[in-house]
Amino acid sequence: MTRTITPKGRNGALRSLVLLLFAVAGVLLAGAAPASAHAALTGSDPAQGVVVKQAPGQVALTFSEKVATNDDSLRVLDPRGRPVQTGKPANLSGTTYGIKLRSGLGKGTYTVTYQIVSADSHPVSGAYTFSIGAPSPTVVSGTGPTAGGGTVGALYAIGRYASYAGFIVLAGGAAFVLACWQRGAGVRPVQRLVVGGWLTLTAATLWLLLLRGAYTTSGKFGDVFDLGLLGPVLQTKTGAALVSRLLLLAAAALFIAVLFGAYTKREEGQEKRDLTFGLAIGGVVVAAGLATSWAMAEHASVGLQPGIAMPVDVLHLLAAAAWLGGLTALLVALYRAPAETPVEAAAVHRFSRLAFCSVVTLVATGTYQSWRQLGSWSAFTDTRYGQLLLVKIGLVAVMVAIASVSRRWTRRLTGVTGAEAEAEEASAREAEKATEAEKERVTTGAAKQSADKSADNSAGKGTGKGRTSGNPQRAEQLARQRAAMAAARQKRLRDGDAHRFGLRRSVLAEAGVAVVLLAVTTWLTQTEPGRTELEAKAATSSSAGAATAPTNGALTLDMPFDTGGTNGKGVVSIDLDPAGVGANEMHLYVQNASGKPFDIPEVKVEFTLEAKKIGPLPVTPEHVTTGHWSASGVQIPMAGDWKVAVTVRTSDIDQVTVSKNAQIG
Repeated sequence: MTRTITPKGRNGALRSLVLLLFAVAGVLLAGAAPASAHAALTGSDPAQGVVVKQAPGQVALTFSEKVATNDDSLRVLDPRGRPVQTGKPANLSGTTYGIKLRSGLGKGTYTVTYQIVSADSHPVSGAYTFSIGAPSPTVVSGTGPTAGGGTVGALYAIGRYASYAGFIVLAGGAAFVLACWQRGAGVRPVQRLVVGGWLTLTAATLWLLLLRGAYTTSGKFGDVFDLGLLGPVLQTKTGAALVSRLLLLAAAALFIAVLFGAYTKREEGQEKRDLTFGLAIGGVVVAAGLATSWAMAEHASVGLQPGIAMPVDVLHLLAAAAWLGGLTALLVALYRAPAETPVEAAAVHRFSRLAFCSVVTLVATGTYQSWRQLGSWSAFTDTRYGQLLLVKIGLVAVMVAIASVSRRWTRRLTGVTGAEAEAEEASAREAEKATEAEKERVTTGAAKQSADKSADNSAGKGTGKGRTSGNPQRAEQLARQRAAMAAARQKRLRDGDAHRFGLRRSVLAEAGVAVVLLAVTTWLTQTEPGRTELEAKAATSSSAGAATAPTNGALTLDMPFDTGGTNGKGVVSIDLDPAGVGANEMHLYVQNASGKPFDIPEVKVEFTLEAKKIGPLPVTPEHVTTGHWSASGVQIPMAGDWKVAVTVRTSDIDQVTVSKNAQIG
């Protein structure tokens, strides 16, 4: 070997890559929230922070999607921290769930806690308060469930990361062998890589199945080994997905056994081509099935267009595996392939084409997923999901840039494409056969020579020196040494190629970025989608703004807005007096982000009583002064919970409608 590529340096580079993987995982896990919430609380009755005159008969919570509950999912605690709920949580309608309360509840502040599992498999927990009669001190503290957090949450996140990594290495490594470098099926380092991917995915799946019960309930590490929690887990969508994954991994084991067993023993010809085709079809089916086990239980299975989203998610995972897993296999081949079986330039060229197709697929499917999970441009910067997605897009861009460098090294390494590249690979096969023949000739010749000398010595014709040189074991050892020296010489010549050295460095850099990309992707799957987060914020804001008329009869509503254009952020405030049935005086004020009054081209108001299907009743206020509009004689025909919607236009094309509910009359 040349001095620049020593075994120590080679192993050090791979060791650094592994250390980088664990370091990134540790950083991401340390910065993760205790519990990832994918279903969001969008409403409650009684609402958060309200003071009701009479004790309600039940508490109802509305979420952004259907959720799974158990006996302890909803709890209501009195000011002293004692539970006051009765019975079990029930689905009242759609995505609304309730729990009945004991009769005769006294005055004071009550705490509602919830712990449920969202439709995309993630635990959601939280708490809020309401008061009966008047607010009061409460001794309740730390009542929020710990599902999804703590040590169990961190271990579960590690299991998810390991399962993604295992799948990518398993599927991508096998694809690299079949599609790009079929001779690699007989290379031990490549075999160990793919088998390692299978073992990692299998172990991680079993680990997730064991952790699932504690992860979605108590969050206590001691409950991880409570097998009583395993039964309920198996009845959930996530449990079924994990079991399906294990069954598919059994089929994957058979695929690996054939690929690295019978396939390597086949000679070139029609029989091997048929086996290649069969393995390719079987491999795609198994890989697609494994990818579906994620799609059926996570983001893609809920929300908008699940019938389209799940196949798109499967394609996204397969493309990621072909690119990142194939890249890992190429890295191992470049650094660890034996001298007699080097990875040919033609194989690198084929992988370059495969990676390009994978990136195109990733961009197309990723664009659809981004639209589905975000819903608006502002979600890129206003939600954690959007911010992580921007980081992921940046990492993909960096990988593509490095990949372009790798493609240049590949062109320099091959110097040719098409038929000439195939001819180069055929020449490499012939060289391998010649090397094997030479090894056999040297070994056989040495053995024969030693046998002849041994026979001469036994007849008394040999000298002391002849007896030493005629030792069969010594002759075989010398033959092996000669073969090893020849292989080392061949490897030095190969590694001395500056183009191959440059390709190694660029592929190693790609793999390093891929480790970080995988970590960010795993974190994304545990983060609440931007669309859901924004809807939850809007619902919370609307709930908080669902004001009732004070004793003096006046009503004030403050509504933040963002039209997305220049100077598009601000707050619109509505004063309605006396906020009752009949004629009302309305004043509307607009302030910019710094709190100063400012004028906008147009503002409109509509009142709708959705419960009675009345409205919308439009109101066009008149401009009074900077940031101030008013309207007289605003008629409210009957009392009820009215939706007040304000349309704000800040330019010819930038406008938005914001709304809140208010009890009028």
